[in-house]
Amino acid sequence: FLERYGRLIDSLGGIFSTGEDLGTTPEDFAVIARQTRHIHGFDPDSGQKIDPGPFTARGVFAGMRAAAEEVFGGGLADRVVLIQGVGHVGRRLAEMLRREGARVLLCDIDEELARRVAEEIGGETVRADRVYDTPCDIYSPCAIGSTLNEETIPRLSCRLVAGSANNQLATEADADRLHRREIVYAPDFVINGGGAMAFGLLANGETDTAAILQRMDDVGSTIGEIFREASANDESPLDAANRRVRRVLERGA
Repeated sequence: FLERYGRLIDSLGGIFSTGEDLGTTPEDFAVIARQTRHIHGFDPDSGQKIDPGPFTARGVFAGMRAAAEEVFGGGLADRVVLIQGVGHVGRRLAEMLRREGARVLLCDIDEELARRVAEEIGGETVRADRVYDTPCDIYSPCAIGSTLNEETIPRLSCRLVAGSANNQLATEADADRLHRREIVYAPDFVINGGGAMAFGLLANGETDTAAILQRMDDVGSTIGEIFREASANDESPLDAANRRVRRVLERGA
């Protein structure tokens, strides 16, 4: 099946390239690469497939830290962060947060995985059916999309949403629902962009992994700028982020 997918990608002649997302692994893409070269994130020296998880997690952490400075007026130490999804990104994010001094709550549909990671890092677990009702400072969706919707937003007991999942909002109207509740939302396509950014740097010839990881901290600077613009306009950060996207696209047109 993976090789068939690789042949399909290859038939597009390079107008589309692919890479890992929810439910796939670097090993899967090593199989797909037997059929096509249009795959993001191979080490140019070793030829090995690179896991985007560490880069995405570093970017989310940097974005969350910058967001906390804007929302709480301080860093992440002693903040309660609830991470929903303990996969490639969520687990690494949890480790960084604990080193920063945050109290970390973990939830995953694989309850044994959540329990094991919690024991390893000194965190706590939350049942899946209690995620949206559990008091915390920061809710961090790091699994499936659409967890922020008309049903869940009224149940949230947090001040900030900052996580790695794609498509966190079920609809754009949910950004306004969060804003009305004075819950600040870090737009997913900004805060989780570390993996894509890293692969872009690799494609442009950067080979120093430590240097690439350090560049992920730029996500924090961007989040800070977006939050300050949104605050000045009394709007959702999604509005400010969308304007930023349009400005970038216009410059490139």
